[in-house]
Amino acid sequence: MIQTTSCPGGTQGTAYAGCTIVASGGSPPYLYSINTSAGFSPLPEGMSLDDGTGLVSSSLIGGQGTYTPEFIVTDSAANQSTQQINIAVNGSNAFLASIFPSTSIFHHRVDAATTGLPVDTSPAAAIYSGYLSATIKPFFGGNSYASFPNGIPAIAVPYSQADVSVSTTLYQSYFTSGPIPAYAPVEGTSNSTGDRHVLVYLNAGGGNNPALYEMWQGIYQGGPWTDSSNALWPDVSSNNLTPQGKGTSDAAGLPVGPLLVNADEVIGTGTSEAPNGAIQHPIRFTLNHMLNYWVWPATQTAGVGSCTDSGGNSIPVESEISEATPPASCTMSGPAGEIYRLKASVATPACAASSPQAAIIITAFRNYGIILADNGDSGGLIGTPDARWNDNDLSCIRSLTMADFEPVNVSSLMVSDDSAATSH
Repeated sequence: MIQTTSCPGGTQGTAYAGCTIVASGGSPPYLYSINTSAGFSPLPEGMSLDDGTGLVSSSLIGGQGTYTPEFIVTDSAANQSTQQINIAVNGSNAFLASIFPSTSIFHHRVDAATTGLPVDTSPAAAIYSGYLSATIKPFFGGNSYASFPNGIPAIAVPYSQADVSVSTTLYQSYFTSGPIPAYAPVEGTSNSTGDRHVLVYLNAGGGNNPALYEMWQGIYQGGPWTDSSNALWPDVSSNNLTPQGKGTSDAAGLPVGPLLVNADEVIGTGTSEAPNGAIQHPIRFTLNHMLNYWVWPATQTAGVGSCTDSGGNSIPVESEISEATPPASCTMSGPAGEIYRLKASVATPACAASSPQAAIIITAFRNYGIILADNGDSGGLIGTPDARWNDNDLSCIRSLTMADFEPVNVSSLMVSDDSAATSH
């Protein structure tokens, strides 16, 4: 029988203190293993289990969030004992705040009080009426979600990280090799059948620019990586966007990493219980269906509906539309890349007074807004998995609905649709 019921936590990017799975009874020697079926998470990326000693170890933890693998001990008579054990890993995602310059739309305030940016009155812009009652839901957190880490992870690697082969099987490919280590965390882990985003930030150095590599449906199983699509921003110290219409690793053609809400920026120099940080970027969110057009700073879409111009002519779907010269009518609304801010008239929920993590996120809703990035559950707010998130605290966000937000016309800030740079 397995005696161990808990293992220490860890921190992404550091060595693991170790955990020995202890068994007794039966007929030694024992064989230690992890249940590899789809219903259980594997060990956090970068960790391994010694099948002879039961030692869980890692010289560098890649994963983040809470994993609940099922350990199996088999004795010499083939008798088995199983035990699920949580392994909670703090993220290390402060680097996400440095992706793209401070002059980028991805770091520009949109609240009316300090920017004067008007409501976007385009018929394309509003949240579709059928989605207005949807609550804002945090699709990230500290506890495991059905034994898996909850959110989209990201990791930074040194400029000297070796490139490995990457094969893309379905959509667009920006790179066929990249600095994607075997320990890079996968959204939902390798046992997921979902989006499996893999986000890797390459630090600057050795003559290389800082770069962002992103994969959709990334898979690594003891060999080269494969993905269904990928995207590359080869110099994120610049404001260059990806080409119009080519797509990235999400439906809006946006970068995923810098638009995730992460625990490092919320906690700041404080603690999980008393955070003092600030979010200085729009947070990516989903609607059940986006409109089949995009607005700057998005570069692609995958949606429904169509629009016509002032002359009554149909505007080709899956194309860019302008906030400055909007369509005359649309059969659907909510284009990819649209930024929505919490209305000034909406009161901060009372629960925020005792939910400090949620309070910081709600402040960001007012100052930087949320940006429509993908199709999914309406009101789905996307962030990183992290053991430091307090899920009870985050539940305060659910007090808000999509009706509490208004679209922002940011066309006065746009210099070029190929650049995230703002004019002022």
